[in-house]
Amino acid sequence: MKHVCLTNSMSKEKQPIGIITDHDNVITLYVCGITPYDAPHIGHGRCYTTFDVLYRLLEFLKYRVIYCRNFTDIDDKLIQKSKNEFGTPYKFEEIAKRYIAIFERDMELLNCKEPTYEPRVTQTIAEIIAFVQALIDAGKAYIVDGDVYFSIDAYPEYGALSHRNLEDLQPGARIALSEKKRNPLDFALWKSEPNGDYYVSPWGNGRPGWHIECSAMAKKFLGKTIDIHGGGMDLIFPHHENELAQSQSIQKEPFVKLWAHNAFVQINKEKMSKSLGNFFLLDDIFKHYDPQAVRFYFLQHHYRNPLDFSLHDLEVAQKSYTKLAKQFAAIEKIYSDIPYSLITHMLDFLKDDLNTPGMLGVFYKHSDEIFADAILAGQVKTVFQDILGLTLIPLPEKIQEITPEIKELLEARIAARVAKNWKKSDELRDQLKSLGYDVQDKKI
Repeated sequence: MKHVCLTNSMSKEKQPIGIITDHDNVITLYVCGITPYDAPHIGHGRCYTTFDVLYRLLEFLKYRVIYCRNFTDIDDKLIQKSKNEFGTPYKFEEIAKRYIAIFERDMELLNCKEPTYEPRVTQTIAEIIAFVQALIDAGKAYIVDGDVYFSIDAYPEYGALSHRNLEDLQPGARIALSEKKRNPLDFALWKSEPNGDYYVSPWGNGRPGWHIECSAMAKKFLGKTIDIHGGGMDLIFPHHENELAQSQSIQKEPFVKLWAHNAFVQINKEKMSKSLGNFFLLDDIFKHYDPQAVRFYFLQHHYRNPLDFSLHDLEVAQKSYTKLAKQFAAIEKIYSDIPYSLITHMLDFLKDDLNTPGMLGVFYKHSDEIFADAILAGQVKTVFQDILGLTLIPLPEKIQEITPEIKELLEARIAARVAKNWKKSDELRDQLKSLGYDVQDKKI
């Protein structure tokens, strides 16, 4: 059987996981979590489903995984939301608590396992302050009027993760311009508050910058070196680049051995984002589609390829998942230390950079053979449930009421087909579909 390999964003090459751990079959995994100022969207769903599959696969292969995923529960967006809702900036923890609860519910519906640790920035302030002080002491950061900035010039390797040259970098998204900075790319480790608000620090009251939190939390819960650090590709620059710079600046040990990133969710070939208003909340999707069908939809696409999201494709995935759950309904899970060669073949795809589409392709190619053998089918069910995280609980049949309005539309469509008015017939079919009704035509 193959070793588990993941594509390392630093080297852009596949790297065997088995050689990165210094511990006895223990792997540390850190995945950047959400800033809980709004409900999670499908991009979050895809990211955390991806790393949940990795988590499950490694545990299935008898690794002991220590998985840490944080919550950024103090941030400019949270403070602004607090001002908008409550007229005060100090209710940010109340905002965070609300959306963390929604996030946890959505992750449970997607059947994502809970990480080993889920730290919050507000619970890690002492460690963050100590980390910032260590950077100042090492000459890697400087203080200006109570603010503390990391000095890019003090870290010559800056840009190695994102493969960018310093000369080509311009202040842009999430890089604030400030006259206080020595270099426009220097980033805030600590933000001072002139009114003396938030948290006490040696440089005056204030709050952490965006990037320092993950370095501090990773060190606290996983140690100086992380085996695998994951997140969405949008975090490579500046967030993960800055994490790497500040952590590597004060230690000889490597901060991260393997960087893994999942690709964007796109809408009409354009990156999905709240700023563009082209995103779908998981809550809204779950009102119309079963969360397990959504998870199955994510797994039909390789995590490193952009997912061009469409409701039509999600509808198709739900139908496929409904059939899959029915097929496995009467099958008992079977564990075996000597799996069928077909199981080994499926696992080899998963071990090869989490190739879930390839693994599903093997299943569908051999589905007749699988369901003809109860033991083989039981082993496949184990893989689907324990690694892919699909519950395979049959979905309830939808009972659709034929209202007078729907009946009128159906009759109008029949009349259009009888009259061979195909354009009108298609328009009425699309209207019925938008109302949640699929029409099966019979020959006239």
